[in-house]
Amino acid sequence: MSTVFVGGSSRRRDSYGSSHSDGSSILLDEQAESLLRPEKKTNDPDDAASSEIPPLGLPHREKRFWFQRGEAYDPQAIATQPSVFDNPEAAKEYLPRPDWENLHRFDPSARWTWGEEYKLIRKVDVRIMIFACIMFMALELDRANITQALTDDFLQDLHLTTNDYNLGNTIFKFSFLCAEVPSQLVSKWVGPDRWIPMQMVLWSIVAVNQYWLQGRTSFLLCRSLLGILQGGFIPDVILYLSYFYKHHELTLRMGFFWTAMGLADIISGFLAYGILHLRGFHGQSGWRYLFLFEGLLTMSMGLLAFVLMPASPTQTASWFRGKNGWFTPREEIIMVNRVIREDPSKGGMHNRQAITPRLLWQCLKDYDLWPLYILGLTFQVPMTPPQQYLTLSLRGLGFDTFQTNLLAIPWTAFHMMNMMIITYLAEILQELTWVAVSGQVWALPFLIFFNVVDTSQMNKWAVWIITTALLTHPIQVGWNSRNSNAVHSRTVSAAMYNMCVQAGGIISSNIYRQDDAPRYKSGSRVLLAVNLLNMCLYAATKTYYMYRNGQRDRKWSAMTEDQQLQYIAKTSDQGNKRLDFRFAH
Repeated sequence: MSTVFVGGSSRRRDSYGSSHSDGSSILLDEQAESLLRPEKKTNDPDDAASSEIPPLGLPHREKRFWFQRGEAYDPQAIATQPSVFDNPEAAKEYLPRPDWENLHRFDPSARWTWGEEYKLIRKVDVRIMIFACIMFMALELDRANITQALTDDFLQDLHLTTNDYNLGNTIFKFSFLCAEVPSQLVSKWVGPDRWIPMQMVLWSIVAVNQYWLQGRTSFLLCRSLLGILQGGFIPDVILYLSYFYKHHELTLRMGFFWTAMGLADIISGFLAYGILHLRGFHGQSGWRYLFLFEGLLTMSMGLLAFVLMPASPTQTASWFRGKNGWFTPREEIIMVNRVIREDPSKGGMHNRQAITPRLLWQCLKDYDLWPLYILGLTFQVPMTPPQQYLTLSLRGLGFDTFQTNLLAIPWTAFHMMNMMIITYLAEILQELTWVAVSGQVWALPFLIFFNVVDTSQMNKWAVWIITTALLTHPIQVGWNSRNSNAVHSRTVSAAMYNMCVQAGGIISSNIYRQDDAPRYKSGSRVLLAVNLLNMCLYAATKTYYMYRNGQRDRKWSAMTEDQQLQYIAKTSDQGNKRLDFRFAH
């Protein structure tokens, strides 16, 4: 009798030897038998064949963090975790499609040690994750340097008001929002390893051309073009990284990903301090050189991305990366099988496969992800206006251009540290909702303070300290990806979630208004109300997912083990609609 692993991702076969809904053939019986036969099939000449399937590793031995690995940690222990592929009959319903780019390294009988796995993860971090963070830093430089430009009389030079600035932010976020799903569809069609570098080069051209801004029209046009070309970048990268990491590993790497954004803000502050001193050079404003130099820096990163982003774990060989690629055959086997054993749905689409209109509609109407979309719309609203207006507020308090750019750095540093702590806590405690809501709880007393105290009468250093503390909040990452449970769903839902985040940014950009300056009393009341609403939304989201999981637990427990196997083989439920899937909360 086999064990069904509840919570494990899955992808259904309509019937073995039939066809997928998108028209591509699935593996024939003979091919399936060759993949599932007990002989060890590693494609590595250094590995001897074995007539018996080696034992699996114990699940409780996995230590996700270095500080959890004490004397009990055995690097020679088997790390291969139980999965649906351990039962040949059930495994037939989960096999990768025949054109999956990693199929030649797929081996259900493959075994490896914890020492091998952790060493490989470190190598993937160096080869893949670090450059992904660098690319995100480039994105942040070009989308956030407008806040530094504000300190150099950007609005005055272009004859703009703060309402024009709000409109520019709104147009940027709306364009960003509209580009999310189209960008994801293009990325899935041509491959993120091709589309992401193209995005970077295209938006860097627009970023460089901000040097020649002349007024309101050119400002709004550039903000729109930047939003269109940058939209989809974040979910594109998340999709790309999912080829290399397990779910919990990706969640942690997303923490590093957003930490890189904070690091970019710090670097940008120092760059702005130096570049803005060029004001008057050849009669030009310092902010013009800021856009020019940082745009050129992004362009160089985009050109590097063309040669530093392999298409998949088994496609790293190239003229630039070497004819043998970055990973040995043994490492490719470990990399491919550890990921697909955890989430068999990752073999359901190849990395150059487009999302069909039917699949797109199926993903859009997935109501089980709507609670996360709603959270994406509102969770950053209480902190975003103070962040966007931080540099303007500091100038208004009497700090000069260069002091303002340096004083904007500490909140970013605190934000980075806090975000990593929150991300690690979520994984250690296996709790997403209450850890994520801690950001709202943290912001509450500061928002109350801004509602009851006239900060214009306070010492400017005290206002700076309080504002810096308010902005030190965590960002929720990885939750949406976990609850999608299918490649096509994960692709679209990542874009949908980020669209909601950008829509929240549009709301945020219009809370602080010119007629409410300088204290923004009405805006502060709105921020406090949204903060309290968010706490209720987090509680409602957790309640909903607990209810949905409870429904499935009752249905699943009422079935015999044979009925469970029959369900796996015959069900038409897909992705997160399967009875053997549980929502993370």
